[in-house]
Amino acid sequence: MNALLQASRSDHPWAGKIYSGGWIESQGGTAPIVEPATGETLGVIGVASAADVDAAARSAQAARAAWAATPFDRRAAVMREAARLLMARASEVNLWNVRECGSIGPKADWELAATHEQMLMAAALPMQANGQTFPSAMPGRTNLWRRVPVGTVGVIAPWNFPLLLAMRSVAPALALGNAVLLKPDAQTAVTGGALIAQVFADAGLPEGVLHVLPGGPATGDAVVRHPAVEMISFTGSTAVGRRIGEICGGLLKKVALELGGNNAIVVLDDADLDAASSNGAWGAFLHQGQICMQAGRHLVHRSVAEAYGQRLKQRAEALHVGNPHAGPAHLGPIINARQLDRVATIVQASLDQGARLLTGGTHEGLFYRPTVLADVRPEMPAFADEIFGPVAPITVFDSDDEAVALVNASPYGLAAAIHSASVSRAMALANRLHTGMIHVNDQTVNNEFHVPFGGMGASGNGGRFGGPANLDEFTQSQWVSVMDKAIQYPF
Repeated sequence: MNALLQASRSDHPWAGKIYSGGWIESQGGTAPIVEPATGETLGVIGVASAADVDAAARSAQAARAAWAATPFDRRAAVMREAARLLMARASEVNLWNVRECGSIGPKADWELAATHEQMLMAAALPMQANGQTFPSAMPGRTNLWRRVPVGTVGVIAPWNFPLLLAMRSVAPALALGNAVLLKPDAQTAVTGGALIAQVFADAGLPEGVLHVLPGGPATGDAVVRHPAVEMISFTGSTAVGRRIGEICGGLLKKVALELGGNNAIVVLDDADLDAASSNGAWGAFLHQGQICMQAGRHLVHRSVAEAYGQRLKQRAEALHVGNPHAGPAHLGPIINARQLDRVATIVQASLDQGARLLTGGTHEGLFYRPTVLADVRPEMPAFADEIFGPVAPITVFDSDDEAVALVNASPYGLAAAIHSASVSRAMALANRLHTGMIHVNDQTVNNEFHVPFGGMGASGNGGRFGGPANLDEFTQSQWVSVMDKAIQYPF
């Protein structure tokens, strides 16, 4: 075992702990940290109970006023120092991302760099304009509209990009003066939780402002329902997001939901097939397809479908699947056996209904081969379901109108891509799609930290992350009117 991980068994302050006013024993016990590629136990992490969540929420409530009152330049300085420390610890962070999360090295490198950029962007938020002045019909009155912190934000982060998708909410929420309760997925609680807590603690963030509470559904439910948590930022499945939305609606809490996707890459008859198949392979197979923006549906004009399928097959068969810690690999393991069984079941059910296997469809342990399916029809699971695995189902269409109808047939609306030699044709098609993000002559797995990001329909509630959207997501508005002298009213 690598020395960094060997030390983590007992020497790291977070081993077997949660972070709540420092590293403490959890009342919910501990959970093993398991490497999906080998099944090896890398260490243990604390699991937060409902009582731990309650204590953390009360601590955050006590600490947040002082943090919100901290001058903006001091909050920005803490963010910049945390970003610096994260990059200084790149070897440790990336190693955990590879071994704990099953990431290949380049994915871990990219996620770290993107997270660093997110943190630097967040550091700039406190110095942005904080509101507006509005005129008044009342002589002598000044109307101020300003943004104020929400209070305490509960962040529930997923396992696929645990560092980036946690920090996407944690960093702007903290920078804008909120306290945060972060619940990372227990499967990736070091990369997506413990390492984050440590960099902020070492950067000088006051105790009580950030709490890291690993756990499963019970821990998340306690965070969502706690009365001292005023906002929930959730990234995960649509089924869980719907339930969180229902609870938050009943409790009148602000909620940002970034949910699943069944994203389409549309290949028109005039597309560059070499480029389109490259984009299709990247969008379908990156990180084993375990990405909400994965190209899960390949909609291809009938006249080029066979040629596209053969190119995609060749690209899939050139990819090496293996343990990313043991050596270079294009694809690592599926995160767990349950998810692998889901992928295999969707593929087999679609084959049983008449889909044609061009390549893949097999696995060794948690290592699933990149798979290309042809002749996929809309009623098949490979078209209808979010697969979240390295599978590229190809469905043919005969007209642009049919392509639009196929894209919009899904209740999801996260991302789409369109390939065509004519930008105007592609844009005309894009203008008819019900998705939050559309990329012309590119692939679906796109993320730029400064551009607002989010989905429509079953992919989210319209919340946005990134750039100016963070100012609205992690604050609430307040109207203050000011008169030099009190008004005398009729009674």
